[in-house]
Amino acid sequence: MSAQVLANNLWVVIAGLLVFTMTIAVGLLEVGELGETLHVSLLKTILMTGIALFMMGVVGFNTAFAPDLGGVIGNPFYGPGLFLGGFSTSTGTAWWSVSSEGLRVGTYFLFETAFAAVTLALVGVVVLRKMKLEAFLAFAVVYFVVIWNLPAAWIWNPSGWLAKLGMVDFAGGLIVHGAAGAAGLAIMYQIWREERRTGLTRSPQTPILLSPGWLTLAILLLWVGWFGFNPGSVLAFNNEAIVVVETTFLAAAASMASLTACAYLTTRENPGPLYAVNGILMGLIIITPLAGFVSPGSALILGLLGGPLFIAGERLFARFTWLSDPVGLLPGHLVGGLFGVVMIAFFTQTPFAAGSGFPALPDGLLFGGGGSAIRQLGLEVLGIVAVMSAVFAISYLTVAAVSAAFGGILTPRSGDQVVAVTEIHVAG
Repeated sequence: MSAQVLANNLWVVIAGLLVFTMTIAVGLLEVGELGETLHVSLLKTILMTGIALFMMGVVGFNTAFAPDLGGVIGNPFYGPGLFLGGFSTSTGTAWWSVSSEGLRVGTYFLFETAFAAVTLALVGVVVLRKMKLEAFLAFAVVYFVVIWNLPAAWIWNPSGWLAKLGMVDFAGGLIVHGAAGAAGLAIMYQIWREERRTGLTRSPQTPILLSPGWLTLAILLLWVGWFGFNPGSVLAFNNEAIVVVETTFLAAAASMASLTACAYLTTRENPGPLYAVNGILMGLIIITPLAGFVSPGSALILGLLGGPLFIAGERLFARFTWLSDPVGLLPGHLVGGLFGVVMIAFFTQTPFAAGSGFPALPDGLLFGGGGSAIRQLGLEVLGIVAVMSAVFAISYLTVAAVSAAFGGILTPRSGDQVVAVTEIHVAG
């Protein structure tokens, strides 16, 4: 193994470990926003991390990243087959990677499984005090075999049908954030159907109970974890990876300033830590799908747009009385992720994209891309429509089947917002 190949593998392994911290950090974020009694939130994120490793190791990694069957889903029996090759002694370079990067199967498995786990963690922010834990875990099994894997197979797998058309999503604005919003919407709709049968006319809202210490720890871990999320997605330790560090952190800081300023201007009150945290997250979400395609200057502009965009999304979704979205999956991840994907066609600069492994990606409309940029915009919109429709439909069918199997997915008395939470004691 050459020094460059070794550096690439080490870089992506470290990035994968950082992304893994983000799943548990989402649990801390829920505790920080919704109260310290939510020990079940921490249990949920721990369990989904283990299920992600198990199911992706058994078959999910293949259905996402093995050569696609008809451009739709990866062949689960490709190469050594299930269980990441089982007991085979062969440890070749991953089949989908650029040969010069030399990533090993184990390296990319760790990296992408971390992405799958944190995506479900984002979906899971809508189920607190609402959905039975066992029902959500059953949903997770299907999620790591099909639901998360389809968008990955279409866009991140070179043999996917959207990838062949030229649609791109650098680190998951659609595959992670937008698709998480679609899956979350499907779960919320099933929850509302069951709540409505109990006689409710609107979905009870989960109250915000801030714990500033946990909230601060959560955003610290998420912000640092995004170092793996975006720079690691270059899949090589090179100059562009360092540029992506800059674009990621600048967008987050700019969005934090933007959202806190917008919150102050609209209320004339101290926005507090919650808007500062949501501002950081909004900037990180927006920059995710194009962090490897844009300049630091563009990242600053995109971050500044995050503030008014979040406020607009928050007000929009507040109008829907059947939604219960206490941690901001929809105004943050759904709106921010899809906005970032669309902005690929406006802010991309080909030299940056080439450093990230996308030399054919044209300059954006703001940088003279012309007709090529307009075509790219069409491809990105096509990808959004296809992924959002498929993820919502499959997620809804899955959660409806889980509901039938478990006699409903609602926790006892969830309509009254009263849930008995079992204390979790860890022997030390």
